Amino acid sequence: MSAPTAAPSGARTDTAPPGPAARRVRPPRWLDLRLVLGVLLVLGSVLVGARVVTAADATVPVWSAAGDLAAGTVLSDADLVPVSVRLDDVAEAYLATSTRPAGRVLARAVRAGELLPRSVLEEAGDLVQLALPVQAGYVPPGLDRGQVVDVYAVADPVVGGSAPAGGGVDVVVSGAPVQAVTGRGDGVLSTATSTVQVVVAVAAEDAADVLASIRGRGLVVVVRNSVEATAGPSGAAAGAVPAGPTD
Repeated sequence: MSAPTAAPSGARTDTAPPGPAARRVRPPRWLDLRLVLGVLLVLGSVLVGARVVTAADATVPVWSAAGDLAAGTVLSDADLVPVSVRLDDVAEAYLATSTRPAGRVLARAVRAGELLPRSVLEEAGDLVQLALPVQAGYVPPGLDRGQVVDVYAVADPVVGGSAPAGGGVDVVVSGAPVQAVTGRGDGVLSTATSTVQVVVAVAAEDAADVLASIRGRGLVVVVRNSVEATAGPSGAAAGAVPAGPTD
């Protein structure tokens, strides 16, 4: 029987400690709470951003004046241009482009670029358009639709009148908006004695008085400085003054 062998001096007699027990790795779950919260946060951010962008671009198309227009102007399609603006709660006060205001009359003057309020429109009523023949040399060169004019009758053959001189000067139309200017040419054949038709709107009941007050005399057109300088709220030539006796 042999004796047990002694371990060499300095040799380690302890064994290595056991390692941690291996755990089974679970596959990720689609219903993980953190994943769900992340998706909800992303969706919420997208919705909030979309609402902000939509609110910032909440514009509506409305009509704007293409130029200065006097009170009493009978609107045409050429007088208006569509613009998109943000009006919020006051959008109903302005005229949307889905409406057609042509043929309506302005109750007050509007400036170029001004949005067209519903409150400035009124029906044409008994207005008629009166074409006045004026020699081109007595029509301001810049005369255009929408301006306010006074028209004078002058007893002078030089201005195209057939009545003898000395018949006086009378205002036959006062503060009337110009509806159209026709017959004016800018070519080499145009002369100061050619006839231009200046169309103004007058009350139907005043048209006969305007024509009678001319009495064959020549006409001179004078433009007022502002489209707001009209004689009355309708802007029609209700201020036509029949010629009275002259000295």
